[in-house]
Amino acid sequence: MSAPRKIALAVLVQPNGNHLAAWLAPGAQPDAGTDIAWWQRMAQIAESGKLDLFFIADTPTVRTDNMRIWSHAPVFMNQLEPLTMLSAVAGATSRIGLGATASTSFNEPYNIARAFTSLDHISQGRAAWNVVTSANDFAAKNYGHAKLAPHAERYERAEEFVEVVKQLWDCWEPDAFIYDREAKLTFDPAKFHIVGHEGKHFRVNGGLNLAPAPQGHPVLIQAGASDTGRELAAKTAELVFGTSATIEGAVAFYRDLKGRMAKYGRPPDALKILGGITVIVADTQEEAEARNLEYQELLHPAVGVMRLSQDLETDLSDLPLDAPVPRDRIPTTSNHHQAYFAEIVGLIGEGLTLRQVALRYNRSKATFCGTPAQVADVMQAWAEAGACDGFMVTFPVMPACLQDFVDKVVPELQRRGMFREEYAGPTLRDHLGLSRPENRHLAARATKAAE
Repeated sequence: MSAPRKIALAVLVQPNGNHLAAWLAPGAQPDAGTDIAWWQRMAQIAESGKLDLFFIADTPTVRTDNMRIWSHAPVFMNQLEPLTMLSAVAGATSRIGLGATASTSFNEPYNIARAFTSLDHISQGRAAWNVVTSANDFAAKNYGHAKLAPHAERYERAEEFVEVVKQLWDCWEPDAFIYDREAKLTFDPAKFHIVGHEGKHFRVNGGLNLAPAPQGHPVLIQAGASDTGRELAAKTAELVFGTSATIEGAVAFYRDLKGRMAKYGRPPDALKILGGITVIVADTQEEAEARNLEYQELLHPAVGVMRLSQDLETDLSDLPLDAPVPRDRIPTTSNHHQAYFAEIVGLIGEGLTLRQVALRYNRSKATFCGTPAQVADVMQAWAEAGACDGFMVTFPVMPACLQDFVDKVVPELQRRGMFREEYAGPTLRDHLGLSRPENRHLAARATKAAE
């Protein structure tokens, strides 16, 4: 009998938890989003469970429409800028990876290259960048645009953006900074390579004023579910967040994405896919399900409908809550989150009422409510079916649900031989089993020498 498949575990963190009503849960901390001690405490809990990655999602905007409704659910509101916050979290932890979202639509490659290299130095090799193109027009308006650029154009820019960032990350050879006191030389000029990039979206002629990251490159994350997004992930990503709520959908996504990598000269194990799941664990399944219902009942109905409207890209607020959504109110295409759009359309297709759709919609994350053994059973089934290499776990309420997972589920996974008992090394690449990228200039020199 073969050994159980080892999985990776990451946690996606938002203030008080990922449920839109988490701030209303008993014991919630109103100012968690701006309290660095809260973020550090969550990371320390996750690190005590030997989790791979502490991840922060982000959007560079405030939702300026329907603010009365969004005031009931302050998602992405009054929350610290993630790279600033993770720099402080790095000092309170020593092993767990630290990842954050940053948009290719509203940044410049140099800024991203420098910021994530800095985080990698500060954390001694634990940084990860989630490459996103942004997915709401509120962000576009914050940067002087009426709406987002078309989906294909955003991904075209993103592909070039990542390439420029990687060139900047490689502009110094690993041993360029020598600090030779006798020669009074801080770096070897021969080991610096000017980035001369002329592309459709970017023109760069310079270099990064920072030594290479301890990991070579911070780990690249991507979560696009569209065909264009999968191509970008197959070409560039090292960690991908899956978007399927069912094991069948996850297996199909896994096979499709891994199958695209060969044409880019990449082996399948150069990319890890984490299924997105929400976990509520308790001593009995009934208790876990009851907690889930309690969280759902805290949600203001208008918030649920507003979230559906946002991801479906059409206003549903005029419809009755306890009647099915008319089919003629469903748009034919999506320009934002295509996976979320498809999930909503599927729920509407089941004939559910608007209220039921709002309560069940979970942004393509499976919700597992049960005992530690039951949760581990499901995770093991997904891993053994080839649905994922691990999980990006969200918790409705934090720290309670995270602490329960670390105290109850992690030991069960360890008992089954599915999860580490100690970190393999100091860097995020060590945790995930990802190789260090070879500096392109060293690789070119080695190829030329071998000819």
